[in-house]
Amino acid sequence: MKKIFPTTRIKGLDTYTIENEPIASIDLMERVSQALVRSISERWNSDTPFMVFAGPGNNGGDALAVSRLLAEKGYKLEVYLFNTKGSLSPDCEINKERLVNVAGVDLHEVTSQFVPPMLTEEHIVIDGLFGSGLNKALSGGFAAVVKYINASSAKVISIDIPSGLMGEDNTYNVQANIIRADLTLSLQLPKLSFLFAENEAYVGEWELLDIGLSEEGIKDTETDFYLLENEDMSELLKPRDKFAHKGNFGRALLIAGSQGMAGASVLAARACLRSGVGLLTVHVPFCNNFIVQTSVPEAMTELDISEICFTLPTDTDDYQAVGIGPGLGRFIETESALFEQIDSCQTPMVVDADALNILGERRSYIGRLPKGSILTPHPKELERLVGKCQNSYERLMKARELAKTAGVHIILKGAYSAVITPEGKCYFNPTGNPGMATGGSGDVLTGVTLALLAQGYKTEIAALLATYVHGLAGDIACKKQGTISMTAGDIVSCLPLAWRMLEE
Repeated sequence: MKKIFPTTRIKGLDTYTIENEPIASIDLMERVSQALVRSISERWNSDTPFMVFAGPGNNGGDALAVSRLLAEKGYKLEVYLFNTKGSLSPDCEINKERLVNVAGVDLHEVTSQFVPPMLTEEHIVIDGLFGSGLNKALSGGFAAVVKYINASSAKVISIDIPSGLMGEDNTYNVQANIIRADLTLSLQLPKLSFLFAENEAYVGEWELLDIGLSEEGIKDTETDFYLLENEDMSELLKPRDKFAHKGNFGRALLIAGSQGMAGASVLAARACLRSGVGLLTVHVPFCNNFIVQTSVPEAMTELDISEICFTLPTDTDDYQAVGIGPGLGRFIETESALFEQIDSCQTPMVVDADALNILGERRSYIGRLPKGSILTPHPKELERLVGKCQNSYERLMKARELAKTAGVHIILKGAYSAVITPEGKCYFNPTGNPGMATGGSGDVLTGVTLALLAQGYKTEIAALLATYVHGLAGDIACKKQGTISMTAGDIVSCLPLAWRMLEE
C-alpha cells in the first residue's frame, strides 16, 4: 500500500534521496521534470499552445525544466517566471539560466508589474507557482494570478499539488485563492487533501508519477495514513481447505429490517452470503419474515415478538459476529432493545444505519460495544456521533479520536472510504464510483463486513477487505450498468466476480 505523508515530511524524503542515492538536487529536479513531460506529452501533442506560470521556489524550477524539455520535443511555450522579491531558489535559478534562449520558449520574468497574457480554451496552463510546502493562504499578487487563471477557459495542469492548496488541513484556507486544476500530476505519493470531497474542484483528476524517491527512505518514514492497492488485498485472503465445511466459515447474526424496510435486511443478507459466511440467521419482525425467507432462501430467520420492528434482544453466544442496523427504524422499543443487545453481547458487532443514529442519542454506549466491533457511518451518521464538522479533514480527525477513545474500528464511507483503527491508522480505499451513491449500498457493505468477521478475519483485515471488495463490486457493476442506473442489488450481483478477481 502507498504511504501518505504529511507535507512536512516530504521534503525530508527529497533530502534523504539526495544524500543516499546519492544524486544532486538539480539532477533530481531533472528526473522529476522528465516524468512530468512524459505524462504531459502522452496527453497533448506539440500543436497545443502551453502557458507556464512558475513561482520562485522549486515548484517553479520544475515548471521551468518541464518547459525546456517540452520545447526540445517541439512544443511552443510562453513562460511567466514570478521573481518579485529578486530571490529564486538555487535550482530554480539554474533552470532559468538553462531556459534562456531555448528555441520555442518565450520567457518573461515578472519582477514588478504583471501583464496577464490572453488565455483561451485552446491553451493548456502549467501551474508551477507553489508546491506542497505551502502553509498559509495565498494573498496579494499571487492570489490575483490564481484568480486570473481560474477565470479563464484554459485547461490547467498542476505540478505536484494545485497552487494554494495545502497538503492536509485547508480549514482556514481561502478557496478563491486556490488553483482549480483539471489534472494534478502528483510526485511519487498522494497528498492527504486529494482524498477529501471539498478539494475535488481544485485537484481534478490526479495521477501519481514515480520520480525515484528512495524506497528505503519511504519504508523507514512513519505515517498513520495509507492508500490501499489491489495486491495488498489479495494477500489478505485466507485459503480454503479442500475438506472445509460450512461450520468452518462462521455463523453470523443479522438484526435488520422493520415494517416497510425489509429490503435493507435482504440486501445485507445477500451480501453476507455472497462473501463466504458459513451460516446466516436474520432476526426480523414478523411482517418481514416471508419477504426474507423467499428473497434469501439460503438464510435462516429468527422472529422478533413484534409484528413491525426489533424489540427483543437475542442470544448471540452461538455466533461469531453480529450485524445490526440496516432498516431497523427509530422506534422507542427498538432503541431500548439496541442498548440491551449491546450490554448482553460479547461477540464483535458491525453497527450501521439506524443503530448508529440511535447511538448518537446516547454516545456513551459506543464505548460499551464488544471488542473488535466496527462502525460503518456515512458522514452525516458520523456527525451524529462526534458533532458537526466543518470539512472532511476535521471529520477524519474526529473519527480517529472516536476510534481511539471507544476502542472500535470505523469505516467512514464515501469516495475514498477510510478504515480507521483504534490506534489512529487510516487506510483510504481507492475502489468505488458515484454510481454507488444509491439507497442500500451501505447495507451491502454491512453484509460483506459481517461475513468476514464471522469467518474469523481479524477486525482490521475484515474492515479493509470489506471496504475494498464492496467498492470493487461497485466498479464492476458500473461497467455493466453505468453510474446512473446502478442499484445496490447490482453491487451484490457483482460480488462473486469481485471476490474471484482477488482470488486470482
